[in-house]
Amino acid sequence: MRPTPDKIPQETVSAVAGLAEARQPSAAGHQRRVADISAAIANELDLDADVVNAIRFAGELHDIGKVGLPAELLTRTSRLSLSEWELIKSHCQIGYEIVAEMSCKWHTAEMVLQHHERCDGSGYPAGLRGEEILFGARILAVADTIEDRVWSSPAGAEHGLESAVEEVRRGSGTLFDRHVVTAGLRLFREGRLSLSPEPDASATR
Repeated sequence: MRPTPDKIPQETVSAVAGLAEARQPSAAGHQRRVADISAAIANELDLDADVVNAIRFAGELHDIGKVGLPAELLTRTSRLSLSEWELIKSHCQIGYEIVAEMSCKWHTAEMVLQHHERCDGSGYPAGLRGEEILFGARILAVADTIEDRVWSSPAGAEHGLESAVEEVRRGSGTLFDRHVVTAGLRLFREGRLSLSPEPDASATR
């Protein structure tokens, strides 16, 4: 029997996550920060501890599929061609296959597969809608968007947070699950989720 997410040593998870980030140095720490934000949102929504653990696990490995992509695509600053973009999108499926070998409980691999799906069906890889998307994947989608805007903003974290808040608020109920958005924005607004480059992993209600 494969171990459940809570039985896999953190050192192992971090080492596996680092494989993807080594190919895209600009994304160093991204998966861990997404995991921290996702777990904080899950706790804010009163999800069971086992589910929170599974969501954190999926967050730490949601981009692991990038190990299967050419490094030059991951570091490209110029516009991607359509075929290159399709290749980038394949990281969801590759990640699913990797995580499925590590854990068979709590749908962690499916969360990795679905973290770019959007509630209105505009996401990928399957164009799922609404409740067709696992709730954990809906949490990852919001956390991933917030992290990307906050920590990659050239104008700094404060400006990045404004951009993140506006993007997820604008997409609430269409792109993103409205309950997840409400919980996430409440955590940031009330200062219970850090804006530093090293967010507090224990940030919860």
